[in-house]
Amino acid sequence: MNRIDISGVGIEVAHLPGPGDRAPLVFLHEGLGSISMWRQRGRLWPAELCAATGRAGWMYSRRGYGQSDPVADVRGPPRRSSAWHIGRHEPDYMHLEANDVLPQLLGQLGISKPVLVGHSDGATIALLHACQHPVSACVAMAPHVFVEAMAVSAIKQARHMFEAAPDAPDSLRQRLARHHQDVDNAFWQWNDVWLSEAFQAFDIRPELHAISAPLLLIQGTEDEYGSMEQLKAIRSAVPQAIGIELAGCGHSPHRDQPDQLLADIRAFLADIS
Repeated sequence: MNRIDISGVGIEVAHLPGPGDRAPLVFLHEGLGSISMWRQRGRLWPAELCAATGRAGWMYSRRGYGQSDPVADVRGPPRRSSAWHIGRHEPDYMHLEANDVLPQLLGQLGISKPVLVGHSDGATIALLHACQHPVSACVAMAPHVFVEAMAVSAIKQARHMFEAAPDAPDSLRQRLARHHQDVDNAFWQWNDVWLSEAFQAFDIRPELHAISAPLLLIQGTEDEYGSMEQLKAIRSAVPQAIGIELAGCGHSPHRDQPDQLLADIRAFLADIS
């Protein structure tokens, strides 16, 4: 585990060793995720994917998540400092991560054309980055390219769970606190923007036509945060995209069906250097 500095903000990173002759995997976590949350039930799925595909990898926790520095005044009025957005996130927060933060991180790590592996918000960030920057390939698990009512409903329920019985040992707040140095920073930067009126118009479908890299899309049929319409929309814009539906799978394919996912991504990346 290590930290790097991006424009004065400390970002938690972790390297996954592997051969250096193929493009490395760079993992982009979900809206409440972090480096440590990739580990579930004793399995570090990113490390397993690196081994299965014969590649090195990198994980990082976005600002305000895991052990990375917090978002300043996370529930305050939105504004910019010299290099970072501070206060409440605005609807372009994933664009800023994809096109401002991620290029700086990749530059410091010496990575020119990664294979991006993103989940949920991380999948959206991966798609946005691939629209404007060179990547060897992109894997998007449960991406959001427009806002669905089911996602808003699930996120409202997450807010209720976070605020209910906050000191109970198995409450959502306490479970998340095991993974984030500032659990309120992690939760509210995600929850507030998704439930804001301005974010309901979030829609990146017109931007997706710019993606030329190989693209693998994965969606669980039982995902409470998004439907198969997300994959349908992406494939309409990106004809070369491969879509996989995982029956009986929820919002987190790497937790619900990790072995099937390893096999699907290994096959997808087999001929990509």
